[in-house]
Amino acid sequence: MNKLKRRGRLTPAIIFVVIAILSPAITNAQTINTDRVAAELEPEIRRAMADGKIPSATVALIAGDQVIWSGAYGNSNLWARTAATKDTVYLIGSTFKGMSTVALLQQMEQGKFKLDDRVNDYLTDFKIQNEDPQHPVTFRHLLTHTSGLPADFGPVPVWGFDAPPTLEDYLRKSLKAAKPPMTSVVYSNMAYTLIGYLVQKFSGVPYRKYIQEQIFTPLEMTSTAFEPRPDMEERLSIPYIVDEKTGNQTAATRLKAAVWPAGLVYGTVLNQANWLIANLNGGVFKGKRIIGAQSLEQMLTRQHDKFKGPIEELWGNETAGFGLTWWVQVRDGDRYFAHSGSVPGYTAFLLGNRDRKLGFAILTNGNRAHPHLIKLADRAIDLMKKYTAAGK
Repeated sequence: MNKLKRRGRLTPAIIFVVIAILSPAITNAQTINTDRVAAELEPEIRRAMADGKIPSATVALIAGDQVIWSGAYGNSNLWARTAATKDTVYLIGSTFKGMSTVALLQQMEQGKFKLDDRVNDYLTDFKIQNEDPQHPVTFRHLLTHTSGLPADFGPVPVWGFDAPPTLEDYLRKSLKAAKPPMTSVVYSNMAYTLIGYLVQKFSGVPYRKYIQEQIFTPLEMTSTAFEPRPDMEERLSIPYIVDEKTGNQTAATRLKAAVWPAGLVYGTVLNQANWLIANLNGGVFKGKRIIGAQSLEQMLTRQHDKFKGPIEELWGNETAGFGLTWWVQVRDGDRYFAHSGSVPGYTAFLLGNRDRKLGFAILTNGNRAHPHLIKLADRAIDLMKKYTAAGK
């Protein structure tokens, strides 16, 4: 691996002073000693990157409604030796699913549907095929991966001649239940593609436009997009996978997918931090309410005790389970929520501590690096907890 580098950020000490001066009301931001957090966390970041063979990573720590520290490490382009910065653009993958969920729940708050309504009752151009009439698919099923719809992906190369079908064409052809709902938890990108279509249908606004106007813009996610702008493309990281024969990092094929509303979205770690801030603060970002407190509470509450336990064999203890999209659990007496994002050549992870309003966001161009990022996230939150007290 190339030598890890940091670029484009204030030192922890400077960030600590700036926040203490500008945000005296932010208790967590005032009392967390970011010098000590950074001193212990940065070696862990380097270790995770080495163990996971991750070429580059960008990290942000959140306390209250502020980013209190950020860092960028490694090379976003190994061939050109381009150092990652906090503004490097990565594919954020399924961390986007929660944003799409908020868009759908905004429609629920307007009275368009209820969580336990049958989805097929709202579909006119096509239906969920093979549905058992005695066990209909509901909106809650879609949002908890218990709908019985298959995973699906449908990748095509970005630079290839083929293109993913339209939302309507894909769903008309592929929307088929594989089993009755609540049979098991099957992580379904197809379900979230249907969610994108439903947002569009209920709102009367094209899905991409709705997400831009109701999610990205109010959250000031100015470098997050389904299709990177030219100025974002300049900052775009290369996806890498590990060659099974040599063990070396090699550039991966950049992909689109039929299920693009499930997470084929590009962004930066500081934009991800804004999304976390809204979720840590009751659905409010800089005084703007993005979602109602009751709806957010549903997102952050385990929905089905039947399926409690570690999620995808990746994250969580015996208390874990799906909220509405978010993974949730209780650890050391605190309530946590999390989600990963993974597309070949990219892995992302978000973690929030509800009770202390602490958050961790990381974007990487490493492949299937979940275990390393999850461990790092826990360590980061624990360090912030450790150094959130006077005199420490």
